[in-house]
Amino acid sequence: MRKVEGFFYGLFMDADVLQAYSVVPEAPRLATVSDFALRIGNRATLVPSAGSVSYGIVQRLSHDDLDKLYGAIGLEAYRPEGISVKTFDQQTLPALCYNLIETPEDFERNNDYAASLRIALTKLGFPPEYIATVK
Repeated sequence: MRKVEGFFYGLFMDADVLQAYSVVPEAPRLATVSDFALRIGNRATLVPSAGSVSYGIVQRLSHDDLDKLYGAIGLEAYRPEGISVKTFDQQTLPALCYNLIETPEDFERNNDYAASLRIALTKLGFPPEYIATVK
């Protein structure tokens, strides 16, 4: 089955979370995406933001795997977008990135999700200064 690069910036970066969906990605690599900022409402999303950099993982998955992940209850509003990511070893790759169609309102806040995401980012070795911005 053909696989594509997917960029993940939320809890789907965690291999244990993906395993719960019976998804086993290939070739996970730490990466960044420019001109997008992380926004946490009820869940995470990336929003266009000139000059911002967001961190995540790019990894290969099948379209069926992506459908499994984003077809789950509560994730139906996420839509794929084509983006360009840069891996920590300086490779630039095209990838699919799932984002919310509408930016979360300022009053939307999920502190438990943010705390879980900070733990995942720390476990994966992302820069502490980025982790500190996740609120």
